[in-house]
Amino acid sequence: MNQLDRLYRIRDMLQVRGKVPIASFLQELEISRATFKRDLDMLRDRFHAPIVYNPLERAYEFQSSVRVGPRFELPGLWFNQQEALALITMHSMLLQLDQTGFIGPHLDPLVERVESTLGGHQTPGEEIRKRLRLVSHFRRSKQLAAFQQIGKALLERKQLQIRYESRSTQELSERNISPQRLVHYRENWYLDAWCHLRQALRSFSLDLISECKTLHHACRELSVQELDRYATAGYGIFSGKLKGVARLRFTPERARWVASEQWHPAQKQRFDKKGYLKLEIPYSDDRELIMDVLRHGEQVEVLGPADLRRKVRASLKQALDIYEPSAHDLLRQPKSKLGKGKQESH
Repeated sequence: MNQLDRLYRIRDMLQVRGKVPIASFLQELEISRATFKRDLDMLRDRFHAPIVYNPLERAYEFQSSVRVGPRFELPGLWFNQQEALALITMHSMLLQLDQTGFIGPHLDPLVERVESTLGGHQTPGEEIRKRLRLVSHFRRSKQLAAFQQIGKALLERKQLQIRYESRSTQELSERNISPQRLVHYRENWYLDAWCHLRQALRSFSLDLISECKTLHHACRELSVQELDRYATAGYGIFSGKLKGVARLRFTPERARWVASEQWHPAQKQRFDKKGYLKLEIPYSDDRELIMDVLRHGEQVEVLGPADLRRKVRASLKQALDIYEPSAHDLLRQPKSKLGKGKQESH
């Protein structure tokens, strides 16, 4: 941990806890007493931090009385990958809500708080918005009319009666569900819920819920462990009982990208002597997995299971058939090409 990181940790510990003994700083920051003293001097002298020692509490704290002098401000702090992504995502989503004009004014203080966390008081909000961009990919544009009602029932632990349309079969069904968890996945919202019709956990895409009614019945409760097992058993948004383990082999060229990606928390991967990447991925439903495999085209081969390999091969053949020249295409070719073809055939 470098010195700037330590300065922020010291500040955060004091802001959150109020009074912090020196032993806590030394233990949590893993530093010596001399290093802590140097950090403390820098906070006080260079950044004007009003940190005082309380002899009665035997702890350090921020001075509570009004202090005359320069304002205490640390330089803008950048974050690690996970922290930055979380803050930028929150910032982007808040700005999107702000565009509605209805609840935007209520979110202004929160937007300002996120912007000050990202850039500090030295970086204005306009600069933050100009320099950070979160690109949405495959986000469905349909308005989620029942989102607020679903969220309210989820927190109040009430059952819902929904009218749901299957995306694959377009079949409509009415069912009572016990909402368990909202999931934001690949720019879209899903609801993990206990389906009282199927007597099992199911994931519902919110854009396919056409009608929604809150019931007075209490939800059937499931443990966090049950929900986590359900969420991680399959591949992508498709959860449920494990069906198999896909074995994929990527070319050395494509392996340079895929090796750093996480397709599944329980995936296994290794390189062979020729530089090919062999990736093993558990799955319960192969639909999303097949789509992700197909986007790599000729750069990946499905080694197994046989059923998955057959489905991918059939999809590739159907795609190739679309581009096979038809009789209409041949008639539209220039005569010179047709004549050349006849000469070559002889």
